[in-house]
Amino acid sequence: MSKPESLMIDEVKYVRADVAQPAEKLDGMKYVIVRSYDAGCFAGYLKEKKDREVTLVNARRLWYWDGAASLSQLAMEGVKSPSACKFPCEVSNIIINNICEVIDATEKAKYSIAGVAIWKK
Repeated sequence: MSKPESLMIDEVKYVRADVAQPAEKLDGMKYVIVRSYDAGCFAGYLKEKKDREVTLVNARRLWYWDGAASLSQLAMEGVKSPSACKFPCEVSNIIINNICEVIDATEKAKYSIAGVAIWKK
């Protein structure tokens, strides 16, 4: 018998903690992780996608991460070792070319990425 993923009590929806929930949108934009051939990996809100170019809002470059085996796991679960990660500061807007991968992220992953201290030199 499978377990229900959620239940309603007094018009409030409760979701099991082990069920991956999509990240909340910002002005209708999904939170995603993007990988490009030339510029590396980024996490942010997908404002626009045209062919192999994306525009992200409130984006962080994912320079180095620890505690996730792949971008897929990072997008679903976030990082397990935030103190070992190297994510520079957030930028308000970035256009990234040569995109090869766009992955929808969960709310858990979004908060995990946001919780990594800003890496700088």
